[in-house]
Amino acid sequence: MESKCKTYDLVILGAGAAGLMSAITAGKRGKKVLILEKSNKVGKKILMSGGGKSNFTNLYVEPKNFISANAHFCISALKRYKPDDFIDLVRKHNIPFEEKKHNQLFCVNSSKDIVNMLLKECDDVGVEIITHCETNLVKPLTQENDKGLPNQTDRSRYEIKGIFSNSNIDFWFFAESVIIATGALSIPTLGGSGYGYDVAKEYSLGLLNRRAGLVPFMFNGPIKEISDKLSGTSLEVEVSCNGHKFLESLLFTHRGISGPSILQISSYWLPGDSIILNLMPHDDAQLLLLNAKKEKEGILLRTFLSKLLPKALVLELQNLWWSDFSENPFAELNNKILFTIGENLNRWDLKPSETEGYRTAEVTLGGVNTDGVSSKTMESINHPGLYFVGEVLDVSGHLGGFNFQWAWASGYIAGLYA
Repeated sequence: MESKCKTYDLVILGAGAAGLMSAITAGKRGKKVLILEKSNKVGKKILMSGGGKSNFTNLYVEPKNFISANAHFCISALKRYKPDDFIDLVRKHNIPFEEKKHNQLFCVNSSKDIVNMLLKECDDVGVEIITHCETNLVKPLTQENDKGLPNQTDRSRYEIKGIFSNSNIDFWFFAESVIIATGALSIPTLGGSGYGYDVAKEYSLGLLNRRAGLVPFMFNGPIKEISDKLSGTSLEVEVSCNGHKFLESLLFTHRGISGPSILQISSYWLPGDSIILNLMPHDDAQLLLLNAKKEKEGILLRTFLSKLLPKALVLELQNLWWSDFSENPFAELNNKILFTIGENLNRWDLKPSETEGYRTAEVTLGGVNTDGVSSKTMESINHPGLYFVGEVLDVSGHLGGFNFQWAWASGYIAGLYA
């Protein structure tokens, strides 16, 4: 078994959005930079994002678009590296992009354009990238343990060890600084991992509880059966939970419900909580039904509602809420029944059994406690030269390009100082 040993100014663990931005920024400062990526290619999450078109940022990014135990932590980085800064980079590389609803920016052609842009920027400043790297040690160097180590310089503060998974060869690097850009637990097939948390624990940084965010819900019992029957059906809803609400589309799936509104609210849901669906967010359904009774007294309720909601959904709701009166025309439905149905249409109380978990989650909520990290530099307060960026930190964005903007911003800030 061979080993590879070399010294760098900066070693970055993870070739995702935050890691690549860190490398580019540090490389422009003349730093000798190495990125170690555990998977077989770089930027996997960028490549799959936005349906392959990469929702790479949002025109309007504010701290309220992020979830963190410390709501103020993200402010400094977001102010210093704004969406316009990344847009300027995209324009520099002549990548066509377009704005979609909610101020989201997407590539016109392919998310590969963003990855190729970042790789070109890395190449221009001499960043070295190695894939298939399973890092298993990030160790501080001390006066006692660094004597006689090969290729070690006086400025090195860390040694990084691991194995090349595709060749079974050990690697052994030294660096003045290390940036942890390993991502998190969400969609593990895209290269993220929990290794960044292991490093944080090793250096006594606090870890906050982690859970899947921006993730579909699943159900048991009758609601699962309804979801399965309606799989592929979508509509605009307002969904609320724990004081938060989102107006966006909902999609029924074989397992439960998904779609932008559901992904958004999932980040505020905890096991055991209910969510409230407003199926007619622009109408007072009770008033609407009472008025319709006067004007359309001869038609069936399902006939009326099928003009406002997907017909398949109306049939399932009929089975749930007014099956005993399904063949009664409007005129024969008393106001109390209509009031109850209207209330249900505006406030359908559902209790998910669970989420689909990290397998499909777009982010991991929680993570490295930001109390131990400088918001100005992304450096560990108690361990000079050790930085944390991107999703490994306890900062998670809403759907719509915000998580990428946090990756660009936190990576840029760390790259300025590492």
